[in-house]
Amino acid sequence: MELGSSLDSSQFQHTPYYCEENVYLLCKKLCANGTAEADGSDLFVVFISNEKKQIPLWHQKASWRADGVVLWDYHVICVQRKKGGDSPCLVWDLDSSLPFPTPLAPYVSETIQPSFQLFSEYQRFFRIVHAPVFLRCFASDRRHMKDSAGNWIAQPPAYEPIVAEDKTEHNLNEYNEIRAAEVSVNVEPDLMNAVYTDKLGVVLSENQLEEFFTQVSS
Repeated sequence: MELGSSLDSSQFQHTPYYCEENVYLLCKKLCANGTAEADGSDLFVVFISNEKKQIPLWHQKASWRADGVVLWDYHVICVQRKKGGDSPCLVWDLDSSLPFPTPLAPYVSETIQPSFQLFSEYQRFFRIVHAPVFLRCFASDRRHMKDSAGNWIAQPPAYEPIVAEDKTEHNLNEYNEIRAAEVSVNVEPDLMNAVYTDKLGVVLSENQLEEFFTQVSS
């Protein structure tokens, strides 16, 4: 797919504050419409968070600030690594005000802003899960979006909650809870293999993200 194609973010299901479900459905649609491989093998789901659940991201539509910064508890995006050729990795972020999709390098520069000096509690970690694994294994009954009285914090999507192939009803917390101890020391062959097999993928720091996607083969 060429940048500047007819795809527009408005063509995709988007429920505010349910980014994990939005990305789940986005992956399915990219597979169905031929933008991605039919089996999703060129797609990766990326959870961004940290132990304190406080991650600053820029150019977010939900922001009221001129620079578009939002302090999310976690965020989820899709990264596409096309097979063959030299086309750049693409980031599909339905909550971003950047072009849709955006190549990975400018997305990192503009949204992650690694050159911006942050206190350690705001550092971002990235859980990368191969989309075919995610589409089989992910489940959410949306319990995280209810308050202590059982009321919705944000209105849920109208469709039924996502259930995993093995009938698991909820495991979102396993994906969006990311600890510093999980971060891989180096981007090495074993790590590259693990992303295709491990249900919860691999965890990287922000300075490893682009290196990972230059080495991964979809």
